[in-house]
Amino acid sequence: MTGLDRRPAAATDATLPRGPLAGFAAGSLGMGVWVTVPGLLLLYFLTDVLAVGPWLAGLALLLPKIADVLLHPWIGHRADVAQARRGDRRRLLLLGCALPVAFAALFAVPGGLTGVPAAAWVAVFFAAGNLLFAAYQVPYLATPADLRIGYDERTRLMAFRMVVLTLGILASGLLAPLLTGGDAATRAGYQRMGVVLAVGMLAAMLVGVAGIARLRGAAASTTTAGHGGWRALRTALRDAQFRWLVAAYLAMSTTTHLVLAGVPYYAEYELRAPGLTTVLVAAFVAPALLVTPGWLLLARRVGKQRALLGAQGAFAAGSLVLAVGRPAGLPVLVAAVAVLGVAFAGMQLLPFSMLPDVIRAAAADTGAGAATGAGTYTGVWTATEATGAALGPYAYALCLAVGGFVASTAGESPVQPDAALAAVRYGFGLLPAAAMLAALLLQRRYTLDTTARAAS
Repeated sequence: MTGLDRRPAAATDATLPRGPLAGFAAGSLGMGVWVTVPGLLLLYFLTDVLAVGPWLAGLALLLPKIADVLLHPWIGHRADVAQARRGDRRRLLLLGCALPVAFAALFAVPGGLTGVPAAAWVAVFFAAGNLLFAAYQVPYLATPADLRIGYDERTRLMAFRMVVLTLGILASGLLAPLLTGGDAATRAGYQRMGVVLAVGMLAAMLVGVAGIARLRGAAASTTTAGHGGWRALRTALRDAQFRWLVAAYLAMSTTTHLVLAGVPYYAEYELRAPGLTTVLVAAFVAPALLVTPGWLLLARRVGKQRALLGAQGAFAAGSLVLAVGRPAGLPVLVAAVAVLGVAFAGMQLLPFSMLPDVIRAAAADTGAGAATGAGTYTGVWTATEATGAALGPYAYALCLAVGGFVASTAGESPVQPDAALAAVRYGFGLLPAAAMLAALLLQRRYTLDTTARAAS
Protein backbone atom coordinates (compact mmCIF):
# COMPACT_ATOMS: atom_id res chain seq x y z
CA MET A 1 0.00 0.00 0.00
CA THR A 2 3.02 2.27 0.23
CA GLY A 3 2.65 3.00 -3.48
CA LEU A 4 -0.44 5.04 -2.52
CA ASP A 5 1.53 7.42 -0.29
CA ARG A 6 4.37 8.86 -2.34
CA ARG A 7 2.99 12.05 -3.81
CA PRO A 8 2.68 15.00 -1.41
CA ALA A 9 -0.45 17.08 -1.40
CA ALA A 10 -0.47 20.75 -2.25
CA ALA A 11 0.46 23.10 0.57
CA THR A 12 -3.12 24.28 1.00
CA ASP A 13 -4.51 20.76 1.18
CA ALA A 14 -4.24 18.15 3.91
CA THR A 15 -2.29 14.93 3.44
CA LEU A 16 -4.31 12.17 5.06
CA PRO A 17 -2.52 9.80 7.49
CA ARG A 18 -2.67 6.12 6.66
CA GLY A 19 -4.29 5.10 9.97
CA PRO A 20 -7.51 7.13 9.49
CA LEU A 21 -7.45 6.20 5.78
CA ALA A 22 -7.44 2.51 6.66
CA GLY A 23 -10.24 3.00 9.18
CA PHE A 24 -12.37 4.81 6.61
CA ALA A 25 -11.66 2.15 4.00
CA ALA A 26 -12.71 -0.62 6.41
CA GLY A 27 -16.33 0.46 5.98
CA SER A 28 -16.10 -0.69 2.37
CA LEU A 29 -15.33 -4.21 3.55
CA GLY A 30 -18.90 -4.54 4.82
CA MET A 31 -20.36 -2.64 1.88
CA GLY A 32 -18.54 -4.99 -0.47
CA VAL A 33 -20.61 -7.90 0.85
CA TRP A 34 -23.88 -6.17 -0.05
CA VAL A 35 -22.54 -5.04 -3.41
CA THR A 36 -21.32 -8.54 -4.30
CA VAL A 37 -23.41 -11.34 -2.84
CA PRO A 38 -26.92 -10.30 -3.96
CA GLY A 39 -25.53 -9.44 -7.39
CA LEU A 40 -23.70 -12.75 -7.63
CA LEU A 41 -26.19 -15.18 -6.11
CA LEU A 42 -29.64 -13.65 -5.76
CA LEU A 43 -30.83 -14.20 -9.33
CA TYR A 44 -29.47 -17.76 -9.28
CA PHE A 45 -31.00 -18.29 -5.80
CA LEU A 46 -34.40 -17.33 -7.18
CA THR A 47 -34.32 -19.32 -10.42
CA ASP A 48 -32.41 -22.45 -9.37
CA VAL A 49 -33.31 -22.82 -5.67
CA LEU A 50 -36.72 -21.18 -5.23
CA ALA A 51 -38.19 -22.15 -8.65
CA VAL A 52 -38.95 -18.55 -9.64
CA GLY A 53 -39.23 -17.96 -13.38
CA PRO A 54 -36.45 -15.77 -14.82
CA TRP A 55 -38.78 -12.93 -15.84
CA LEU A 56 -40.31 -12.74 -12.35
CA ALA A 57 -36.91 -13.17 -10.69
CA GLY A 58 -35.56 -10.23 -12.67
CA LEU A 59 -38.61 -8.18 -11.74
CA ALA A 60 -38.17 -9.02 -8.04
CA LEU A 61 -34.67 -7.56 -8.22
CA LEU A 62 -35.63 -4.55 -10.34
CA LEU A 63 -38.72 -3.21 -8.56
CA PRO A 64 -37.04 -2.60 -5.17
CA LYS A 65 -34.51 -0.42 -6.96
CA ILE A 66 -37.05 1.92 -8.54
CA ALA A 67 -37.61 3.79 -5.28
CA ASP A 68 -33.85 4.39 -5.08
CA VAL A 69 -34.07 7.00 -7.84
CA LEU A 70 -35.86 9.36 -5.42
CA LEU A 71 -34.77 7.80 -2.14
CA HIS A 72 -31.02 8.24 -2.52
CA PRO A 73 -31.11 11.98 -3.34
CA TRP A 74 -33.48 12.49 -0.40
CA ILE A 75 -31.05 10.67 1.89
CA GLY A 76 -28.30 12.84 0.44
CA HIS A 77 -30.32 15.93 1.32
CA ARG A 78 -30.81 14.67 4.88
CA ALA A 79 -27.07 14.03 5.07
CA ASP A 80 -26.42 17.64 3.99
CA VAL A 81 -28.84 18.92 6.63
CA ALA A 82 -27.05 16.86 9.28
CA GLN A 83 -23.68 18.17 8.09
CA ALA A 84 -24.89 21.77 8.26
CA ARG A 85 -26.51 21.40 11.70
CA ARG A 86 -24.10 19.10 13.52
CA GLY A 87 -20.94 19.12 11.42
CA ASP A 88 -21.11 15.40 10.60
CA ARG A 89 -23.32 12.70 9.06
CA ARG A 90 -22.90 10.13 11.84
CA ARG A 91 -26.57 9.40 12.60
CA LEU A 92 -27.32 8.20 9.09
CA LEU A 93 -24.19 6.06 9.10
CA LEU A 94 -25.27 4.36 12.32
CA LEU A 95 -28.76 3.77 10.90
CA GLY A 96 -27.16 2.12 7.90
CA CYS A 97 -25.37 -0.31 10.21
CA ALA A 98 -28.68 -2.21 10.47
CA LEU A 99 -28.06 -3.42 6.88
CA PRO A 100 -26.68 -6.83 8.00
CA VAL A 101 -30.08 -7.70 9.48
CA ALA A 102 -31.78 -7.22 6.12
CA PHE A 103 -28.97 -9.11 4.40
CA ALA A 104 -29.44 -12.16 6.62
CA ALA A 105 -33.24 -12.06 6.17
CA LEU A 106 -32.87 -11.83 2.39
CA PHE A 107 -31.60 -15.42 2.19
CA ALA A 108 -33.72 -16.80 5.06
CA VAL A 109 -36.73 -17.61 2.89
CA PRO A 110 -39.13 -19.91 4.82
CA GLY A 111 -39.00 -23.51 3.63
CA GLY A 112 -42.53 -23.64 2.29
CA LEU A 113 -42.18 -20.69 -0.08
CA THR A 114 -41.41 -21.11 -3.78
CA GLY A 115 -42.38 -19.24 -6.91
CA VAL A 116 -44.31 -16.00 -6.47
CA PRO A 117 -44.39 -15.96 -2.62
CA ALA A 118 -40.64 -16.58 -2.50
CA ALA A 119 -40.04 -13.76 -4.98
CA ALA A 120 -42.18 -11.44 -2.84
CA TRP A 121 -40.14 -12.30 0.30
CA VAL A 122 -36.88 -11.56 -1.46
CA ALA A 123 -38.22 -8.33 -2.97
CA VAL A 124 -39.38 -6.98 0.42
CA PHE A 125 -36.09 -7.58 2.20
CA PHE A 126 -34.12 -6.46 -0.84
CA ALA A 127 -35.98 -3.14 -0.70
CA ALA A 128 -35.29 -2.82 3.04
CA GLY A 129 -31.63 -3.61 2.48
CA ASN A 130 -31.35 -1.05 -0.29
CA LEU A 131 -32.76 1.64 2.01
CA LEU A 132 -30.30 0.82 4.80
CA PHE A 133 -27.42 0.55 2.34
CA ALA A 134 -28.24 4.03 1.06
CA ALA A 135 -28.29 5.39 4.62
CA TYR A 136 -24.70 4.20 5.01
CA GLN A 137 -23.34 4.61 1.51
CA VAL A 138 -24.44 8.19 0.80
CA PRO A 139 -22.79 9.89 3.81
CA TYR A 140 -19.82 7.53 3.48
CA LEU A 141 -19.11 8.54 -0.12
CA ALA A 142 -19.71 12.22 0.65
CA THR A 143 -16.62 12.17 2.90
CA PRO A 144 -14.02 12.99 0.17
CA ALA A 145 -15.96 16.12 -0.81
CA ASP A 146 -16.29 17.13 2.85
CA LEU A 147 -12.52 17.20 3.42
CA ARG A 148 -10.12 19.93 2.32
CA ILE A 149 -7.98 17.74 0.09
CA GLY A 150 -6.79 18.12 -3.50
CA TYR A 151 -7.25 16.34 -6.85
CA ASP A 152 -4.61 13.64 -6.27
CA GLU A 153 -5.38 13.21 -2.58
CA ARG A 154 -9.01 12.47 -3.41
CA THR A 155 -7.80 9.73 -5.76
CA ARG A 156 -5.48 8.41 -3.04
CA LEU A 157 -8.34 8.31 -0.53
CA MET A 158 -10.51 6.36 -2.93
CA ALA A 159 -7.59 4.06 -3.79
CA PHE A 160 -7.41 2.98 -0.15
CA ARG A 161 -11.16 2.41 -0.26
CA MET A 162 -10.86 0.45 -3.50
CA VAL A 163 -8.23 -1.93 -2.11
CA VAL A 164 -10.37 -2.74 0.95
CA LEU A 165 -13.58 -2.87 -1.11
CA THR A 166 -11.85 -5.38 -3.35
CA LEU A 167 -10.97 -7.48 -0.33
CA GLY A 168 -14.63 -7.42 0.68
CA ILE A 169 -15.82 -8.32 -2.80
CA LEU A 170 -13.23 -11.06 -3.17
CA ALA A 171 -13.75 -12.59 0.26
CA SER A 172 -17.54 -12.55 0.04
CA GLY A 173 -17.53 -13.64 -3.61
CA LEU A 174 -15.42 -16.66 -2.76
CA LEU A 175 -16.94 -17.52 0.61
CA ALA A 176 -20.62 -17.07 -0.26
CA PRO A 177 -20.85 -19.93 -2.82
CA LEU A 178 -18.88 -22.20 -0.47
CA LEU A 179 -21.06 -21.40 2.53
CA THR A 180 -24.21 -22.17 0.56
CA GLY A 181 -22.93 -25.70 -0.09
CA GLY A 182 -21.21 -25.21 -3.46
CA ASP A 183 -22.51 -27.61 -6.10
CA ALA A 184 -25.05 -28.96 -3.58
CA ALA A 185 -26.40 -25.61 -2.38
CA THR A 186 -29.57 -25.74 -0.27
CA ARG A 187 -31.95 -23.30 1.39
CA ALA A 188 -30.28 -24.00 4.71
CA GLY A 189 -26.92 -23.30 3.13
CA TYR A 190 -28.06 -19.92 1.85
CA GLN A 191 -29.46 -19.08 5.26
CA ARG A 192 -26.18 -20.03 6.95
CA MET A 193 -24.24 -17.92 4.47
CA GLY A 194 -26.45 -14.90 5.15
CA VAL A 195 -25.93 -15.05 8.91
CA VAL A 196 -22.16 -15.61 8.79
CA LEU A 197 -21.50 -12.77 6.35
CA ALA A 198 -23.89 -10.44 8.18
CA VAL A 199 -21.76 -10.65 11.33
CA GLY A 200 -18.66 -9.65 9.39
CA MET A 201 -20.54 -6.82 7.67
CA LEU A 202 -21.60 -5.28 10.97
CA ALA A 203 -18.10 -5.27 12.44
CA ALA A 204 -16.57 -3.67 9.32
CA MET A 205 -19.26 -0.99 9.00
CA LEU A 206 -18.84 0.10 12.62
CA VAL A 207 -15.07 0.42 12.11
CA GLY A 208 -15.83 2.57 9.06
CA VAL A 209 -17.95 4.97 11.12
CA ALA A 210 -15.06 5.44 13.55
CA GLY A 211 -12.64 5.87 10.63
CA ILE A 212 -14.67 8.73 9.15
CA ALA A 213 -14.55 10.54 12.50
CA ARG A 214 -10.76 10.16 12.55
CA LEU A 215 -10.47 11.49 8.99
CA ARG A 216 -12.45 14.57 9.95
CA GLY A 217 -10.04 15.11 12.79
CA ALA A 218 -7.02 14.71 10.50
CA ALA A 219 -8.23 17.10 7.77
CA ALA A 220 -10.40 20.16 8.22
CA SER A 221 -13.84 19.55 6.82
CA THR A 222 -15.73 22.00 4.67
CA THR A 223 -19.01 23.53 5.75
CA THR A 224 -21.95 22.46 3.66
CA ALA A 225 -24.43 25.13 2.66
CA GLY A 226 -27.83 24.75 4.24
CA HIS A 227 -30.00 24.61 1.16
CA GLY A 228 -31.10 21.21 -0.09
CA GLY A 229 -34.15 19.33 -1.26
CA TRP A 230 -35.37 20.05 -4.77
CA ARG A 231 -33.14 23.12 -5.07
CA ALA A 232 -29.98 21.11 -4.49
CA LEU A 233 -31.28 18.32 -6.72
CA ARG A 234 -31.95 20.78 -9.56
CA THR A 235 -28.45 22.19 -9.15
CA ALA A 236 -26.94 18.73 -9.45
CA LEU A 237 -29.03 17.74 -12.47
CA ARG A 238 -28.25 21.01 -14.28
CA ASP A 239 -24.52 20.37 -13.90
CA ALA A 240 -23.53 19.18 -17.38
CA GLN A 241 -20.27 17.60 -16.23
CA PHE A 242 -22.09 15.69 -13.51
CA ARG A 243 -24.76 14.51 -15.97
CA TRP A 244 -22.22 13.02 -18.37
CA LEU A 245 -20.26 11.39 -15.57
CA VAL A 246 -23.44 9.92 -14.08
CA ALA A 247 -24.71 8.69 -17.45
CA ALA A 248 -21.42 6.93 -18.15
CA TYR A 249 -21.35 5.43 -14.68
CA LEU A 250 -24.90 4.11 -15.10
CA ALA A 251 -23.74 2.18 -18.16
CA MET A 252 -20.64 0.95 -16.30
CA SER A 253 -22.58 -0.12 -13.22
CA THR A 254 -25.19 -1.92 -15.32
CA THR A 255 -22.48 -3.77 -17.23
CA THR A 256 -20.43 -4.91 -14.24
CA HIS A 257 -23.51 -6.10 -12.34
CA LEU A 258 -24.74 -7.93 -15.44
CA VAL A 259 -21.43 -9.80 -15.60
CA LEU A 260 -21.53 -10.58 -11.89
CA ALA A 261 -25.07 -11.97 -12.16
CA GLY A 262 -24.07 -14.09 -15.13
CA VAL A 263 -21.05 -15.76 -13.53
CA PRO A 264 -22.88 -18.76 -11.95
CA TYR A 265 -24.81 -19.42 -15.17
CA TYR A 266 -21.71 -19.14 -17.36
CA ALA A 267 -19.80 -21.54 -15.09
CA GLU A 268 -22.60 -24.12 -14.93
CA TYR A 269 -24.15 -24.02 -18.40
CA GLU A 270 -21.33 -22.82 -20.67
CA LEU A 271 -18.24 -24.20 -18.91
CA ARG A 272 -20.24 -27.13 -17.43
CA ALA A 273 -18.48 -26.81 -14.07
CA PRO A 274 -20.43 -24.96 -11.34
CA GLY A 275 -17.33 -25.03 -9.15
CA LEU A 276 -15.65 -22.60 -11.56
CA THR A 277 -17.89 -19.84 -10.19
CA THR A 278 -15.33 -19.13 -7.47
CA VAL A 279 -12.49 -19.23 -10.03
CA LEU A 280 -14.22 -16.69 -12.26
CA VAL A 281 -15.10 -14.44 -9.33
CA ALA A 282 -11.49 -14.55 -8.16
CA ALA A 283 -10.23 -13.78 -11.68
CA PHE A 284 -12.65 -10.84 -11.89
CA VAL A 285 -11.94 -9.32 -8.48
CA ALA A 286 -8.43 -10.33 -7.38
CA PRO A 287 -6.52 -8.25 -9.99
CA ALA A 288 -7.75 -5.09 -8.29
CA LEU A 289 -5.58 -5.90 -5.25
CA LEU A 290 -2.52 -5.67 -7.48
CA VAL A 291 -3.43 -3.03 -10.04
CA THR A 292 -5.19 -0.35 -7.97
CA PRO A 293 -1.89 1.40 -7.14
CA GLY A 294 -1.10 1.21 -10.86
CA TRP A 295 -4.38 2.93 -11.76
CA LEU A 296 -3.56 5.61 -9.18
CA LEU A 297 -0.15 6.24 -10.75
CA LEU A 298 -1.62 6.23 -14.26
CA ALA A 299 -4.28 8.74 -13.24
CA ARG A 300 -1.58 11.03 -11.85
CA ARG A 301 0.40 10.76 -15.07
CA VAL A 302 -2.30 11.04 -17.76
CA GLY A 303 -5.36 12.20 -15.79
CA LYS A 304 -8.40 10.33 -14.53
CA GLN A 305 -10.41 10.77 -17.72
CA ARG A 306 -7.90 9.19 -20.10
CA ALA A 307 -7.21 6.36 -17.66
CA LEU A 308 -10.94 5.65 -17.33
CA LEU A 309 -11.47 5.56 -21.09
CA GLY A 310 -8.69 2.97 -21.29
CA ALA A 311 -10.38 0.85 -18.61
CA GLN A 312 -13.69 0.95 -20.47
CA GLY A 313 -12.08 -0.09 -23.75
CA ALA A 314 -10.29 -3.01 -22.08
CA PHE A 315 -13.53 -4.22 -20.49
CA ALA A 316 -15.35 -4.22 -23.83
CA ALA A 317 -12.52 -6.17 -25.51
CA GLY A 318 -12.43 -8.81 -22.77
CA SER A 319 -16.20 -9.25 -22.96
CA LEU A 320 -16.03 -10.10 -26.66
CA VAL A 321 -13.64 -12.96 -25.89
CA LEU A 322 -16.13 -14.39 -23.39
CA ALA A 323 -18.81 -14.45 -26.08
CA VAL A 324 -16.76 -17.14 -27.88
CA GLY A 325 -17.36 -19.54 -25.00
CA ARG A 326 -15.85 -23.03 -24.62
CA PRO A 327 -14.10 -23.12 -28.04
CA ALA A 328 -11.73 -20.42 -26.78
CA GLY A 329 -10.44 -22.73 -24.07
CA LEU A 330 -10.63 -22.34 -20.30
CA PRO A 331 -7.23 -20.57 -19.86
CA VAL A 332 -8.18 -17.94 -22.44
CA LEU A 333 -11.59 -17.38 -20.85
CA VAL A 334 -10.14 -17.03 -17.36
CA ALA A 335 -7.56 -14.58 -18.76
CA ALA A 336 -10.38 -12.60 -20.38
CA VAL A 337 -12.19 -12.41 -17.04
CA ALA A 338 -8.93 -11.20 -15.48
CA VAL A 339 -8.78 -8.41 -18.08
CA LEU A 340 -12.30 -7.44 -17.03
CA GLY A 341 -11.06 -7.44 -13.44
CA VAL A 342 -8.19 -5.09 -14.20
CA ALA A 343 -10.60 -2.76 -15.98
CA PHE A 344 -13.13 -3.10 -13.15
CA ALA A 345 -10.53 -1.83 -10.67
CA GLY A 346 -10.08 1.33 -12.71
CA MET A 347 -13.82 1.78 -13.11
CA GLN A 348 -14.29 1.58 -9.35
CA LEU A 349 -11.44 3.93 -8.45
CA LEU A 350 -11.58 6.63 -11.09
CA PRO A 351 -15.29 7.62 -11.30
CA PHE A 352 -15.57 7.70 -7.51
CA SER A 353 -12.58 10.05 -7.30
CA MET A 354 -13.98 12.21 -10.12
CA LEU A 355 -17.26 12.75 -8.27
CA PRO A 356 -15.72 15.01 -5.57
CA ASP A 357 -13.87 16.86 -8.35
CA VAL A 358 -17.26 17.70 -9.87
CA ILE A 359 -18.69 18.75 -6.51
CA ARG A 360 -15.76 21.04 -5.75
CA ALA A 361 -15.87 22.54 -9.25
CA ALA A 362 -19.60 23.25 -8.87
CA ALA A 363 -18.93 25.03 -5.57
CA ALA A 364 -16.22 27.14 -7.22
CA ASP A 365 -18.49 28.04 -10.14
CA THR A 366 -21.20 29.30 -7.78
CA GLY A 367 -18.73 31.19 -5.62
CA ALA A 368 -19.35 28.96 -2.62
CA GLY A 369 -16.38 28.15 -0.46
CA ALA A 370 -17.61 24.70 0.37
CA ALA A 371 -18.76 21.49 -1.22
CA THR A 372 -22.32 22.73 -1.56
CA GLY A 373 -24.86 19.92 -1.65
CA ALA A 374 -22.23 17.17 -1.51
CA GLY A 375 -24.77 14.78 -0.01
CA THR A 376 -27.33 15.47 -2.72
CA TYR A 377 -24.76 14.99 -5.49
CA THR A 378 -23.66 11.77 -3.82
CA GLY A 379 -27.28 10.66 -3.41
CA VAL A 380 -27.90 11.02 -7.14
CA TRP A 381 -24.67 9.13 -7.77
CA THR A 382 -25.56 6.23 -5.49
CA ALA A 383 -29.08 6.13 -6.97
CA THR A 384 -27.40 5.71 -10.34
CA GLU A 385 -25.23 2.92 -8.97
CA ALA A 386 -28.27 1.20 -7.44
CA THR A 387 -30.15 1.49 -10.72
CA GLY A 388 -27.26 -0.14 -12.56
CA ALA A 389 -27.13 -2.87 -9.93
CA ALA A 390 -30.78 -3.63 -10.73
CA LEU A 391 -30.66 -3.19 -14.50
CA GLY A 392 -27.66 -5.50 -14.93
CA PRO A 393 -29.25 -8.66 -13.44
CA TYR A 394 -32.60 -7.72 -15.01
CA ALA A 395 -31.01 -7.47 -18.45
CA TYR A 396 -29.38 -10.86 -17.98
CA ALA A 397 -32.64 -12.33 -16.70
CA LEU A 398 -34.41 -11.05 -19.82
CA CYS A 399 -31.76 -12.75 -21.97
CA LEU A 400 -32.46 -16.02 -20.16
CA ALA A 401 -36.23 -15.56 -20.50
CA VAL A 402 -35.96 -14.87 -24.24
CA GLY A 403 -33.84 -18.01 -24.59
CA GLY A 404 -36.48 -20.11 -22.79
CA PHE A 405 -34.37 -20.84 -19.68
CA VAL A 406 -36.08 -23.42 -17.40
CA ALA A 407 -36.20 -22.52 -13.69
CA SER A 408 -35.84 -25.21 -11.02
CA THR A 409 -35.55 -25.95 -7.32
CA ALA A 410 -32.40 -27.03 -5.51
CA GLY A 411 -31.32 -30.54 -6.58
CA GLU A 412 -33.13 -30.48 -9.93
CA SER A 413 -31.22 -30.45 -13.23
CA PRO A 414 -33.61 -29.64 -16.07
CA VAL A 415 -32.40 -29.87 -19.64
CA GLN A 416 -31.98 -26.39 -21.05
CA PRO A 417 -32.88 -25.69 -24.70
CA ASP A 418 -30.12 -24.64 -27.09
CA ALA A 419 -31.53 -21.11 -27.22
CA ALA A 420 -31.19 -20.80 -23.44
CA LEU A 421 -27.56 -21.97 -23.59
CA ALA A 422 -26.85 -19.40 -26.29
CA ALA A 423 -28.50 -16.72 -24.13
CA VAL A 424 -26.21 -17.67 -21.22
CA ARG A 425 -23.13 -17.17 -23.42
CA TYR A 426 -24.08 -14.09 -25.41
CA GLY A 427 -25.65 -12.37 -22.42
CA PHE A 428 -22.31 -12.79 -20.65
CA GLY A 429 -20.21 -11.57 -23.58
CA LEU A 430 -21.85 -9.55 -26.35
CA LEU A 431 -24.29 -7.61 -24.17
CA PRO A 432 -21.59 -6.36 -21.74
CA ALA A 433 -19.38 -5.35 -24.67
CA ALA A 434 -22.16 -3.26 -26.20
CA ALA A 435 -23.09 -1.65 -22.88
CA MET A 436 -19.47 -0.76 -22.11
CA LEU A 437 -19.04 0.79 -25.54
CA ALA A 438 -22.01 3.03 -24.70
CA ALA A 439 -20.29 3.95 -21.43
CA LEU A 440 -17.13 4.90 -23.28
CA LEU A 441 -19.00 7.14 -25.73
CA LEU A 442 -20.80 8.88 -22.87
CA GLN A 443 -17.59 9.29 -20.87
CA ARG A 444 -15.95 11.11 -23.78
CA ARG A 445 -18.41 13.97 -23.26
CA TYR A 446 -16.96 14.65 -19.78
CA THR A 447 -14.46 17.52 -20.08
CA LEU A 448 -13.83 18.67 -16.51
CA ASP A 449 -10.76 16.54 -15.80
CA THR A 450 -8.15 18.81 -17.35
CA THR A 451 -9.47 21.84 -15.49
CA ALA A 452 -9.78 20.00 -12.18
CA ARG A 453 -6.26 18.62 -12.51
CA ALA A 454 -4.76 22.02 -13.28
CA ALA A 455 -6.62 23.72 -10.41
CA SER A 456 -5.31 21.32 -7.77
